[in-house]
Amino acid sequence: MPVLLLLLAAGVFAYFLWRSRHSGLTRDCRWRQDKSHGIWRCSFCGAEITALDQPLRCLKARDP
Repeated sequence: MPVLLLLLAAGVFAYFLWRSRHSGLTRDCRWRQDKSHGIWRCSFCGAEITALDQPLRCLKARDP
């Protein structure tokens, strides 16, 4: 039983490590969908993007 718990804990840790490396979002990114216009808007920096799904990358780092 303790071996199973250790494997479960290692699996959860590995998942969170993988998830943090494959996401380009920062803690500040808060995407809100404006359904009337079909755009996603970041409530922190004001970035806007037209997409069907919620953006997975922070647009704050883009230089115009």
